[in-house]
Amino acid sequence: MQNTASQAIWLEIDGMHLHCLTAGENGSPVVLLHGAGLDSAALSWGEVMGPLSAHHCVFAFDLPGYGQSSRPDLTYTIEFFVAVLKKALDMLGLDKVSLVGLSQGGAIALGLTLDEPQRIDKLVLVDPYGIQDKLAAHNLSYCYVHLPFLDAFSYWLVGRSRSLVRWTLLAGLIYNPDHLSDELVEQVYQAAQEPKAGRAFISMQRSEVRWSGLRSNFTARLHEILAPTLLIHGAQDQAVPLIYAERAHELIPHSQLSIMQECKHWPQREDPEEFNRIVGNFLAE
Repeated sequence: MQNTASQAIWLEIDGMHLHCLTAGENGSPVVLLHGAGLDSAALSWGEVMGPLSAHHCVFAFDLPGYGQSSRPDLTYTIEFFVAVLKKALDMLGLDKVSLVGLSQGGAIALGLTLDEPQRIDKLVLVDPYGIQDKLAAHNLSYCYVHLPFLDAFSYWLVGRSRSLVRWTLLAGLIYNPDHLSDELVEQVYQAAQEPKAGRAFISMQRSEVRWSGLRSNFTARLHEILAPTLLIHGAQDQAVPLIYAERAHELIPHSQLSIMQECKHWPQREDPEEFNRIVGNFLAE
């Protein structure tokens, strides 16, 4: 992982300890929001914070339930994360920010942008959740998510072996097997050993995945977004197929779409140099 020269700060919000990595002392503020599963600020953004911090003040939160932040037993929803993010920005005195949201973080970024549009300078959505009505094999996914213990057992099983981390979990996020470094596998394996690993995601899946479709789908409101918006999408993403990003691009006024070839759901880890170039140029416009 690239050395970001980042520092850690802690916020206390509603009795929870929120861990945040910061980097950079000059330029406009940029907030990075990681994805779900076993993700964290360091995992998603370790190779992004350094380049961005050359021209921006960068903040990367561990969302509640993830990384080094508190992991309370509650029902995790997109609305919950948006509410926490609003309070975190208030505590940091960040009245207007650019948001970069990956997957689940993309849905959180969309939620905040639609709730408080005056607060958003620019918006970057990376393979975002929240722009599709159903999952692939949706009804089968519903049964898997809602069967007692099965989802939790899967996380427990993956955490037993680095090979399982490599060939089951990360193979769904990374297109090119050559990009599955031992370092990345080890980082995710160690995340799987943390207490309550995966619990926040399991909770959110059970609230989000309904028999009729996904609970959080912002498609009907995408036309309301007025902030300059960039969608970055892995061409081979199977979690959020490219067709949904293309539709979102058509619906968001004056948006841009950048398709990263030979990438799945984690383009910022698959090709960080190209990702940093795309995001850096967009924020500099």
